[in-house]
Amino acid sequence: MRPERPDIAAPEFPGRIRWLNAPEPPVMAELTATGPVLVHFIDFAQLNSVRALPYILEWRRRYEPHGLRVLAIHSPRFRFTGRREALDAGIAALGITHPVADDSKYLIWHDYGCQGWPSLFLWSRGGALAWAHFGEGEYRATEEAIQEELLSDDVTLSLPEPMAPLRPTDAPGALVAPPTQEVFPGGSPGEPWTPAPGDEAIELGYEAGGCYVVAEGQGWLRAQLDRSEPRDVPITEAALLPIAEHPRHERHNLRLTAGGDVRVWAISFAPGIP
Repeated sequence: MRPERPDIAAPEFPGRIRWLNAPEPPVMAELTATGPVLVHFIDFAQLNSVRALPYILEWRRRYEPHGLRVLAIHSPRFRFTGRREALDAGIAALGITHPVADDSKYLIWHDYGCQGWPSLFLWSRGGALAWAHFGEGEYRATEEAIQEELLSDDVTLSLPEPMAPLRPTDAPGALVAPPTQEVFPGGSPGEPWTPAPGDEAIELGYEAGGCYVVAEGQGWLRAQLDRSEPRDVPITEAALLPIAEHPRHERHNLRLTAGGDVRVWAISFAPGIP
């Protein structure tokens, strides 16, 4: 969306923030003096963050040579994703090589007034807010806003056509069926589920275009969808793990068991085409 006012200025980053993939802490005033800056808020194990990331990585590849700078702010959705070792491994596993701020205390999150994951902010040369978007979607509009900012600096640039949608649900104007709400089998986002006597399995029904598990530890999950053969999913680190991806919005029953030292934090569901 376009900002309500043309004079919303980019806040500077707190000096005590730890940065990954950056030899020196980025300074917004210096970055926006040379061109537009895209800031995206993520959690490496949060479903919407991970689904949006391929677009952000491709925009960086396309437009960084023309002056765009990309920064990530990792504000944890789950308690365990804020731990330093998990964060470092999770960012590396996703292939993020641009600077990432460790915002485990949500200092930058509150400065920006974020409303969920992902949150995207495009700052123009000079540091005024040019575009913002909360959640998934509006990928083409966001890329067009990036192109507009670059062309405002150099109208002779030859820029590519915006990316084709990576998923049917990403197309502009796509009709999407709302998925089942995220499930926290431990009782809340701050507490994981672990198998225990009398609580050896997670069983639930869902309607969605896909099912994903947020888990950590060392061991395995055994996932059974409806009456199909169970499938083992190894757990060797903290991650968002795909359990089932469907061509459309579908209804299924899921049964999950676990072995080893495994903690399940959430079961998340992706939207699908009706």
